This record gives sequence, C-alpha cells and structure tokens, in this order.
Amino acid sequence: MASDKTTVLIVEDEPAIVELVTFSLRDSGWNCAAVQSTQEAWDFIQKRTPQLILLDWMLPDQSGLRLLARIRGDRQFNDIPVIMLTAKSMEEDKLAGLNGGADDYITKPFSPRELLARSKALLRRKSPEHADSTMRAGPITLDPVSCTVSMGENKIEIGHAEYKLLKFFLAHPERVFSRSQLLDKVWGDHVVIEERTVDVHVLRLRKALKEAEHLIKTVRSVGYMLSEKS
Repeated sequence: MASDKTTVLIVEDEPAIVELVTFSLRDSGWNCAAVQSTQEAWDFIQKRTPQLILLDWMLPDQSGLRLLARIRGDRQFNDIPVIMLTAKSMEEDKLAGLNGGADDYITKPFSPRELLARSKALLRRKSPEHADSTMRAGPITLDPVSCTVSMGENKIEIGHAEYKLLKFFLAHPERVFSRSQLLDKVWGDHVVIEERTVDVHVLRLRKALKEAEHLIKTVRSVGYMLSEKS
C-alpha cells in the first residue's frame, strides 16, 4: 500500500531556513514542498492541498498576512493549519498574526525541534487524521508511521483509499459524515469522484476489517460513522 505522508508547504524566501525546516520535517517522515512567494503558494494550494502551511511574514511579492487572509476567506482552504514564521517579535505583531487567522506564531531564530513539536501538536488538535500517533477502535489498530492496520496481533491487507477512509473515521469516532463530506475530507476537492464511489470504498473497508466490520455503521439518509457502540 502506498504511504500517506503529511504534506507541509513552506512559504519562505530564505534558502537557509527552507533547508533547515525541510531537513527537520523530512527526518520525521513528512513530505515538504517550498515556494518563495505568496502567488507561488496560492498556485500550489490550488493544485495540491497541504496538511500544514509554514508561512513567512515578509515575502517578495506581498505580506504573508495577505496570503493568510486569502486562505481563511476561501471555503475550500480555510481550515488548513497555518504557522507563521517571522522575525517580527513584538507583541502587536504576534497579535496581528494570530488575529489574522494564524494557528501558531514562531519567531526567528527558532529551534527546529520546537517547530516540529508545535507542528505535531497543531495537527493533533486541528487535523487528527494527519497526526502520527497510533489509533485504535475495538480490535483494530492503525499505525500512521508504518501505514499498517492490524487486527489484534495480525496485520491485515487494506487498499490505500480504504486506509485513508479508516484513518479519518478513527480520528473522528462517533461522528456522522455525509458522502460529500467524506469526499472533501478524505479525497479532497481537487479529486473528481462520484459520491456513490464512497459506498464502494466503505464496502471494501468493511470486507478488509472482517469480524470488525460492525465498527463502520451506516446512518440512513445521512452517511457513515465509526462507532464502538452496539
């Protein structure tokens, strides 16, 4: 099965900082992409939605805050976690960044270990399906680091789409999602898939889970959910 790594977009025009951040995050198994301007960042986001954006304040074409406002004002992208990376350390600058929609604010120079820790904490809080902690429900265990699923002590074979679907359900237990919501959250708006295709993947997921298939429940006229309740 293909891996399902977290993609981080680094919006930064200083090559040394890009290299430092990229090295730190890739060492933890994350995919990194870097651009040097807000326009390049916007073009990237439209083609491939990242799970996290590290955004510099001062960029060649315009302020990172302008890009942040554009992201937060777009329904398709407004929930992407964003951490501001900037040399601006005054309290009013931090407030401007946070009030502008940033989820966190780190001043330069910074510790790569702190950046990684705060990035992981943000993903756990805002996008648990992209965190790297082990997930469990009933006899099922999903390990995001090795991208494996186990039933008790035994690993089970599961397709990539079904793996992503299971990971999302495990990150949001006891919550019902419609087919359109699952398409948006699991596959992304940029992928053209019929809503009924979700039904096919749910059936395949249940088949892969075998005796634990009851964990994936159908909520009539609404959608699907993961629940350990009988």
